[in-house]
Amino acid sequence: MFSKILIANRGEIACRIMRTATRMGIRTVAVYSEADAGARHVALADEALAIGPAAARESYLNIDRIITAARQSGAQGIHPGYGFLSEDADFATACAQAGINFIGPSASAIAAMGSKSEAKALMVRAGVPVVPGYHGDDQTDVLLKREAATIGWPVLIKACAGGGGKGMRVVPSAKDFPAALESCRRESRAAFGDDRLLLEKCLEQPRHIEIQVFRDSHGNGVYLFERDCSIQRRHQKVLEEAPAPGLSIKERNEMGRVALAAADAIDYLGAGTVEFLRDRDGHFYFMEMNTRLQVEHPVTELITGQDLVEWQLRVADGQPLPLTQQQLTLNGHAIEVRLYAEDPERDFLPATGHLTHLRFPNDSMHIRVDSGVRTGDSITVHYDPMIAKLIVWGPDRDDALRRMQSALAETQVAGVRTNIDLLASIIAHPDFREARLDTGFIERHRDALLTPVHALDTTVLALAALHVLLDRARCASAGALTSTEPGSPWHLVDGWRLNGQHTEILRLRSRGGEHAIGIMPRHDGYLLCIHDQNLSASARMDESGNLVARLDGRTVRATTVQHGNQVTVMLAGRSREFTLIDSLAGELDADAAAGGLTSPMPGRIVEVRVRAGDTVQRGDTLMIIEAMKMEHAVIAPAAGKVNVMHFKAGDMVNEGVELLVLVSTAKT
Repeated sequence: MFSKILIANRGEIACRIMRTATRMGIRTVAVYSEADAGARHVALADEALAIGPAAARESYLNIDRIITAARQSGAQGIHPGYGFLSEDADFATACAQAGINFIGPSASAIAAMGSKSEAKALMVRAGVPVVPGYHGDDQTDVLLKREAATIGWPVLIKACAGGGGKGMRVVPSAKDFPAALESCRRESRAAFGDDRLLLEKCLEQPRHIEIQVFRDSHGNGVYLFERDCSIQRRHQKVLEEAPAPGLSIKERNEMGRVALAAADAIDYLGAGTVEFLRDRDGHFYFMEMNTRLQVEHPVTELITGQDLVEWQLRVADGQPLPLTQQQLTLNGHAIEVRLYAEDPERDFLPATGHLTHLRFPNDSMHIRVDSGVRTGDSITVHYDPMIAKLIVWGPDRDDALRRMQSALAETQVAGVRTNIDLLASIIAHPDFREARLDTGFIERHRDALLTPVHALDTTVLALAALHVLLDRARCASAGALTSTEPGSPWHLVDGWRLNGQHTEILRLRSRGGEHAIGIMPRHDGYLLCIHDQNLSASARMDESGNLVARLDGRTVRATTVQHGNQVTVMLAGRSREFTLIDSLAGELDADAAAGGLTSPMPGRIVEVRVRAGDTVQRGDTLMIIEAMKMEHAVIAPAAGKVNVMHFKAGDMVNEGVELLVLVSTAKT
């Protein structure tokens, strides 16, 4: 067995691999970019080596630098995790040439499944059913558009070398095809260095079901049952569960048999996942094979009681599989949700920020948390915006659902917007609880799942105000302690006035608008006026740092966090963010930004389609911004003339910065 391995990855998967390696007595070597020098995976490793700048192509995707790091550290094997170089045949070859064990399949197996089009052709020859489509080498626009029309609209464009929803679009009609084609090419080139595409018939309401397979160098192969990954947004998985609800034993065995046949066809070694689409009639079709460990592997571990990373290490060491197919058993039900830094209300735009507060439920036999970040870390534009994976296990699906609701309610994040409310809404949705699942679930239930929660009740606003008042008192006390006159009345913040009662107006801004809260100090706390309702209130911080408030005789406990002028209130599994408005600061001139179009997120401008002086129509794409390997179009909100362009292709921009000035030509 290896005595030392290098992990060619970052974040939660690097931390997760280290956990198993440490348990097995294997020393670990981390690699890190300049942006990750203080990251959690670096702190957990026995050794850590810098490999370059923040940009992934200059660090985590740089084969030479990773091989050099492995040689310097004396690592005998490299575990690629998932993403980055995990499915790069050239990387597997480079490891072999350097005499370092690649903890994964052979380069030839990766290459066979790396091209989605070639993989489908191989599966057809092996007798595996595939989705109708075009997988050819001719990549001209004219040919692809003709093939799409032959397949029939809607059609799905996919990156041949891709996965994770990158380089993928559903195209509803012929007129939408050219723009979607170019966007997929560009996104695929940026994510995988390969812009070849394939086309598939877009199945109606399919389920996404995948089979976990494992093969060793002794000719043994098993499948560790299936996972349902139908809950997706932007063709990327959000929630996974195992086993797949409603799948019969006969279907499970047949899909497992076909998945192993796919692995046998390429003489596969190690952990792999064969992904299928299952239509409403129960027919299933090969979609792709991921030649690596999957993000969602923990649900398989929880229902089988097996450590898949340990299996990977043992197979890479030349050992036989730990169990046979007959020895594998399925126990209970597991659900995983992916907690992302993103904004579901803004079409799931990636979010960035500083994690000022982070709290997860404690690990137990029922709850597991895989995360690569800690309080104080930052979510940047450079890498995937995943914060953590919450995984629960129960003896049945209903129990697992109940435990996931509880786990989400205990999870707290402040400093960056997340999808936690969406995840809670999915778990609570009647159709999800009844296992009425398909890949269009989120889009079909969008109004119910993504309804903006802008209405703020009196309790949440009162808690935000009380936090501000307590923080103000804390700062005043700290100032008094360092003052030459600690007893001076100028250090008091109790609102005392010589000639009568003092009332202050505290202003907070949220997504729902601006809120004015009247505050009148009293001997036992405050009288708050919120939405024309008077509320007797007092508060203190307990030993855990939680806010304990008394509101009209009712005790409410919440977590509140302040960073600068940003205040976050976390109550009953929901987070609400506020901006404290300085009443002495002037308001921005609304006319100053009139006609300006701002960046919806931090990222890089990959294409500019207009110049100063151009006339555009409402709905025209003005420029395209890339962040975290996904593209987002900046659309003209009205007909107009481009007056000023502030940026060009290749420029990096921050969220909220003005990109261009558009003078409206709409008739009034």
